[in-house]
Amino acid sequence: MHVRQLQLVEKGAAEDAGPVLRVAIATQDMKSLNAHFGSARRFAIYEVTPGTSRFVRAVSFDDTSDESGSHRTDGDDRIGPKVASIACCTLLFVLAIGGPAAAKVVGARIHPVKLPAPEPIEDIIRKVQAMMTGNPPPWLRKAMALGQPRSMDHLDDED
Repeated sequence: MHVRQLQLVEKGAAEDAGPVLRVAIATQDMKSLNAHFGSARRFAIYEVTPGTSRFVRAVSFDDTSDESGSHRTDGDDRIGPKVASIACCTLLFVLAIGGPAAAKVVGARIHPVKLPAPEPIEDIIRKVQAMMTGNPPPWLRKAMALGQPRSMDHLDDED
């Protein structure tokens, strides 16, 4: 499988206070979440904070599945390169993902989120930001904590 990546490099980018999540979105057109994991021609990767977001990378694949649910038997690993390409992410938004692919994604400490219908990427980012600012669901709190340094303050008891 041939993988191409386009990454934006910014010097001195302003940072927003608060947690930062890297979010991958399965897309065919770089405008909407509109692909299954296996058939996604691209992943759009964004850094999302409660108040900002920025596009950081696009990953493109030449060889994708046909969404039939059948798997090749020729030993061609399509899942591994896709998971490796989003290893920097905390969340993955897809329309669907098969069991073996989901297991590899979760094993890479990426939380897959299946949505029932296509949505513009901007809408997904706004939903993530809204969840980050309120009382995040447990799965999102856990995802946000993965990127934060662990505090050992509780060990400094002065008895």
